[in-house]
Amino acid sequence: MRALIAMSGGVDSSVAAKLTKDAGYDCVGCMMKLYSSDSARGEKACCTADDADDARSVAFSLGMPFYVFNFQEDFRKNVIDKFVAEYLSGRTPNPCIDCNSTMKFDKLMLRARELDCEKTVTGHYARITKENGKYLLKKALDPNKDQSYVLYRLTQEQLSHILFPLGGMTKEQTRKIAEESGFINSHKRDSQDICFVPNGDYASVVEGLCGACPEGDFIDIDGNFLGRHKGIIRYTVGQHKGLGGNYPERMFVLAVDPIKNTVTLGPQQGLFSRRLIAEDFNWISGEPPTGKIRCLAKARYRQPEQPATAEALPDGRVLVEFDEPQRALTAGQSAVLYDGDTVIGGGVIGAQV
Repeated sequence: MRALIAMSGGVDSSVAAKLTKDAGYDCVGCMMKLYSSDSARGEKACCTADDADDARSVAFSLGMPFYVFNFQEDFRKNVIDKFVAEYLSGRTPNPCIDCNSTMKFDKLMLRARELDCEKTVTGHYARITKENGKYLLKKALDPNKDQSYVLYRLTQEQLSHILFPLGGMTKEQTRKIAEESGFINSHKRDSQDICFVPNGDYASVVEGLCGACPEGDFIDIDGNFLGRHKGIIRYTVGQHKGLGGNYPERMFVLAVDPIKNTVTLGPQQGLFSRRLIAEDFNWISGEPPTGKIRCLAKARYRQPEQPATAEALPDGRVLVEFDEPQRALTAGQSAVLYDGDTVIGGGVIGAQV
């Protein structure tokens, strides 16, 4: 059986390639060129020539052919443009989820079929099993590396053609395999930034693509003027730093209104709520449950799962109600539901209710 390995030049995808090769697959290595760094601004992002060289070196050491696919135009349209639009709409997106959905498990899987590859392989830390005729997406065994949260959009068809070789391993085990295999990147650091925001300055990226964002008013929950903000793209729900001003108590961003160009500030207790509506929801099983279900839910990547009840609404959205109030349920982030270590599904947070 033939497998296409998505290789970033990092240690995880390199070890995923080796494990797939060792399992007897006829492997083809590839890199998706998604974004070019701006050398004029001194940026260092992913998909660089050095990354490609590292990936190619590993592929060749494993006796695999290696290709670089130029997906920059698709990445700009499906990920960067959406990222910008979300920030301009007062929301806080997670572009890594969009990248996984539209690039790695859409465009790349189409390329796999063109190369007669039955499987697409990545270095994600997650697991896939099959029970009672259905594919299940499960958390990685190492809770510190689990990436199931960003994979909730996978469908049954996609899961049937995906391999996650690292799902049962720790990062330490992965690096040990890379060292023992003599991989050039065995000690390469993991990337911590969004690839097209390598310095963490989201606002500069948005303004660089669509121009300066106008200043506006900070207001309180009653609409009273508190001061001036520097553009809504610089603020997200729950934020405390960078607000300026001399307030009588610690203030946090409670809401961002792109229509009125206002940012609402208030004390931290105003951030807590129990209910949210999730839009564009994907049920891993392919079909929504009937009635309310008990589950665990998380509304941010690094947040521990919390007990909750979920209900599929007639319009396709999902109502999630946590047992206890949660801090900063933020529009644009994703709410992902779990049954133990199994991902039930997930969607984009549209609003608190």
